[in-house]
Amino acid sequence: MTTSACGCEPAEPVTGSEEHASWWRNSAVLIPVFSGLTLVLGLVLEWFVRGAWAGTAAAWLFWIALLLGASQFVPGAVRGLFARGRLSIGLLMTISAAGAVALGFIEEAAALAFLYSIVEALEDRAMDKARSGLRALLALIPSSATVLGTHGVARTVGVELLERGDVIRLAAGERLATDGIVRVGQSSLDVSAITGESIPVEVGPGDEVLAGSINTSGVLEVEAIAPGTDNSLTTVVGLVEQAQAEKGERARIADRLARPLVPGVLVLAALVALIGSIVGDPGLWIERALVVLVAASPCALAISVPITVVSAIGAASKFGVIIKSGAAFERMGYLRHVAVDKTGTLTRNQPTVTQVLTSGEASEGEVLGWAAALEAHSTHPLAAAITATATEVPAAREVTETAGEGITGLIDGVRTAVGSPRWLNPGPFSERIHAMESSGVTVVIVHRDDHPVGAIGVRDELRPEAREVMASLALQGMGVSMLTGDNTRTADALATEAGIADVRSQLRPQDKAHAVAELRDRGCGPVAMIGDGVNDAPALASADIGIAMGATGSDAAIESADVAFTGDDLRLIPRAIDHARHGRRVISQNIILSLAIIIVLLPLAITGILGLAAVVLVHEVAEVFVILNGLRAARTRQLARPPSGHTVEHEEVRHAHRPAPLPL
Repeated sequence: MTTSACGCEPAEPVTGSEEHASWWRNSAVLIPVFSGLTLVLGLVLEWFVRGAWAGTAAAWLFWIALLLGASQFVPGAVRGLFARGRLSIGLLMTISAAGAVALGFIEEAAALAFLYSIVEALEDRAMDKARSGLRALLALIPSSATVLGTHGVARTVGVELLERGDVIRLAAGERLATDGIVRVGQSSLDVSAITGESIPVEVGPGDEVLAGSINTSGVLEVEAIAPGTDNSLTTVVGLVEQAQAEKGERARIADRLARPLVPGVLVLAALVALIGSIVGDPGLWIERALVVLVAASPCALAISVPITVVSAIGAASKFGVIIKSGAAFERMGYLRHVAVDKTGTLTRNQPTVTQVLTSGEASEGEVLGWAAALEAHSTHPLAAAITATATEVPAAREVTETAGEGITGLIDGVRTAVGSPRWLNPGPFSERIHAMESSGVTVVIVHRDDHPVGAIGVRDELRPEAREVMASLALQGMGVSMLTGDNTRTADALATEAGIADVRSQLRPQDKAHAVAELRDRGCGPVAMIGDGVNDAPALASADIGIAMGATGSDAAIESADVAFTGDDLRLIPRAIDHARHGRRVISQNIILSLAIIIVLLPLAITGILGLAAVVLVHEVAEVFVILNGLRAARTRQLARPPSGHTVEHEEVRHAHRPAPLPL
């Protein structure tokens, strides 16, 4: 829930059923518009039509304009004063309008009420527009789903009735109502609205799928792993709502400046009226005191930061970056160094076979088939990569696995073994295996009757955009470090390929947190940590900004992070930082402009150079400008790709080797 910056009632939270009403159907906009129309009509009668009836009609129109405009802020200001003892900016406007009426300045009071009410309406509309990204996300969840009951009987149920374990039938063209795992069927899913990925994702049995995904072909049966009202999309919306409710450091600065200004302005206006009445005409100085109330009103200052932060956070959610709070958004604008986890962040976290070595005794297909026949009985992470690559897999018998070494069995009556080169003799493959391991490839040897017949290289490949992203970060002036629990050889090879010079390997979770603190302490500036696993949680929590890759990844990572990416594209990192820096510049502009308005108008009001009507006009026009400038923070752009061949320049390579590594 957010609170109107100018002291009005709290805004309602975003809900799935809430509609973004057109302005001509919104009374909060129509009433100020009618106030303005009656004010303009009254001015036309007063200035251009002669006769007593015209003057009377103009006065009535001014009163109507005044009452219409005042109805939008006076009730809230009065309730705030008597119910909570709050001295709001709306109260300043109420006192100013009442004082102008008491002095006979009906026209000026009507102008003040109209302009202030229209600015309030514009602010509400701006906040509403900033939340439109949430409505778009919520709209991705269908209202119902087809659930398969016992004996395959299908029934349609409301999304709010979906529970874990329900089997959902997803036909072509339908959206998935909640997160799930594919049990039956093969298809491709359009996830562009969720993760920003433009290419449909191929899925099959065992694959996890996200709420809001569109099935592009075929029919899938998906087992729900989350209730219909508590899935990845609703979590994302909740995070953004939380971000809108929490204010950033600059928002707190603006509040600290604006809060004492309200009673300060009241005291200043009272002093102007009192001292002026003693030394001069009481009527003149009371009028100037009313002008001071308007001139020193900190409304623009109070709304300048929240409107910018809400706009920017809402825009970020549209391209897959979920920022949990305004404070996190503002800290992102000051980042100078990024620490990146390796597995699952820089790499795909999907080990694949990259090379197969063979002797003249067997073909690549045979070596892969023999290895897959044994690895099918193993739970080792490399086993899945080998079995997925093999096309023809013979049967294996008497399979025995030795943890940390390898696996043996009988294939076609021949004793076959697959294992580490440290366990099985690599024979003629020794030199080539050494070269493969130096490039970060994990190698297993295949033996037949205790004789090496082949070797298979498996590696968790670097994401294709990794090097481009590291170059983009360097162009932004960012330093980059890799923090990983993996072995030094693999970490160095992948870091070199990505263009990262500062590598910290064989780190335990607590070591990563210490590394982040060390980077900050040595003067690297605010540091962000980017990771996706449980082992990254301590580092994410200790960093100035913790960024979790994939908003549906490790719960510990999401909870510890300040920012979450809904997808796994590393290009979101420089784009998010650029977006935050743009927002920081807009915030600074708005604070400076808001303070300048008060500083310039105050002496002009006290000395009588500007009257009430002129001050009201200048003040409210400037306030509109602040709102429009704040909305600029919602603009997003794709970063230009770094020039071909651009390399990342960092400080000297530093390795932190630790005992008892905990690989990720």
